[in-house]
Amino acid sequence: MANIKSAKKRIVTSQKRAARNKAVKSGVKTAVKKVRVAIEANDMAAAAEAFESAKSIIDKAASKGVLHKNTAARKVARLAAAVNKAQ
Repeated sequence: MANIKSAKKRIVTSQKRAARNKAVKSGVKTAVKKVRVAIEANDMAAAAEAFESAKSIIDKAASKGVLHKNTAARKVARLAAAVNKAQ
């Protein structure tokens, strides 16, 4: 356990950030899953709508620094390819 005041603050701060990052990453995974499920169900309208939502969520995660920008770009590109292939 930390004894120095600044070290104690860093522990609390890092726990808050880790919780926030975990929530954002979970949201990204959920959004991607919604697109995949819509594609598997052959519901192209829902897939396109879910893709736009997922793209927005992934881009926000990248802008916050939760995901690396290249990781976000790769996820969006793969989802777009899957939606286009399904159509």
